[in-house]
Amino acid sequence: MVKAANGESVLSRVVRVLEAFDSEHPALGVSQIARRADLHVATASRLVEELVRHGWLERGPDRRVRVGVRMWEVAVRSSPALGLRETVGPFMEDLHAVVGQHTQLGVLQGEEVLFVERLSAPGAVVNITRIAGRLPLYASSSGLVLLAHAPAPLQERILAGPFHAYTANTVADARRLRPLLAEIRRSGYVLSRGFIDEETAGIAAPVHGATGAVAAALSVIVPNDERAALAVPAVRTAARSASRAMGG
Repeated sequence: MVKAANGESVLSRVVRVLEAFDSEHPALGVSQIARRADLHVATASRLVEELVRHGWLERGPDRRVRVGVRMWEVAVRSSPALGLRETVGPFMEDLHAVVGQHTQLGVLQGEEVLFVERLSAPGAVVNITRIAGRLPLYASSSGLVLLAHAPAPLQERILAGPFHAYTANTVADARRLRPLLAEIRRSGYVLSRGFIDEETAGIAAPVHGATGAVAAALSVIVPNDERAALAVPAVRTAARSASRAMGG
């Protein structure tokens, strides 16, 4: 593989170009890509033109660059999350119909929860998550379920911090987080009130795969009031049904 003078491969630089895009920066100019990818503008421009030629990036009428349909097509077609979404999808739809609020599916990705599917409704409560969005494992209901069932070394890395408190309710220290994870394993769900936004509550339960391991977390985001706990049985029932469909 061709390498730059500093020993970095072309592939590494291409990855940095692609990772310059995120939910907050879906369209960028070449100079912005160069800055976010820490590349010389001429290098970024050359790589962008090559990626545009192959359809992995697209250039709009405003000359700004976006992720191309070809890249999306390959990613969706080959992603292991596709089978998960297809299996769990019907149970998400049933849960969404019952609760009438944001319903989402999250998986463990590194030290974060990655949301691979979300159903929303007009007038639903505030929800900062989105498909292909990520959050720290300790901060959201989905992340907490995944963290509670994660391997011990990963749990210890998260418990060691650092933490970011989104609100005063976020469990942002190991002293409070460790017993919470134990309670999630015992009860089979979590109700997190105001962890991300003080006016919302997240309810999540694990979806088990064929091996019995937790494959995903199924969750809803509801108003943070006395009615929030009423959605717990629906979330747990949907997660158990999805687990059975997964062979768990």
